[in-house]
Amino acid sequence: METASLLIAPSMLSADFSHTAEEVQSINTSNADWVHLDVMDGMFVPNITFGPKFIHDLRPHSDLVFDVHLMIDQPERYISLFAESGCDYITVHGEASVHLHRTLQMIKSSGCKAGVSLIPSTPVSVIEPILDMVDLMLIMTVNPGFGGQSLIPAMLQKVERLAELRDKHGYNYLISVDGGVNLDTVGEIAKKKADVAVCGSAFFGAPDRAAFIQAMKERAQV
Repeated sequence: METASLLIAPSMLSADFSHTAEEVQSINTSNADWVHLDVMDGMFVPNITFGPKFIHDLRPHSDLVFDVHLMIDQPERYISLFAESGCDYITVHGEASVHLHRTLQMIKSSGCKAGVSLIPSTPVSVIEPILDMVDLMLIMTVNPGFGGQSLIPAMLQKVERLAELRDKHGYNYLISVDGGVNLDTVGEIAKKKADVAVCGSAFFGAPDRAAFIQAMKERAQV
């Protein structure tokens, strides 16, 4: 599966939460493609962010795809709530849901697209049996929980592997990369056949966010 160009998904994790509507509007006007929303529970990762009400309240402020990444234990407990909040993609961690097949069925039954994410220490082989169900594979290129970290280069081998499996079996998932994504790393990410690049601090720290998105897309041309 191919996309015309790398999709850029700014992550609200790095936004100013005291001005969330304005921050989402800056994503809208920057020519970015998706809004990435990191949900953290303080258990699966050592940080706490926000829940479904936050997403519900932001939904009227953007027509972009809401790409929701659940970094929470037993995410199956909350699938319906997040689906009702206005998510387009709901991504759960393969490490966080014992019955991952069932959880993906729940996401699809809710009307959302289903994603699976892997932390750096988890190999792609763990989730190969359910790749035919997946709409999005999210590879963490940092240890999740906090923004502003440097990309772990070895993690891009997972992106290559997922692209190989997609080509070999005719799967339809998009491949997303999250962690340390910036102007210095986006070119290599695109070369590995990723489809989506999640960027947080690089986007929200840019003096001109539209110019940043333009530069990211130019550097992603391979």
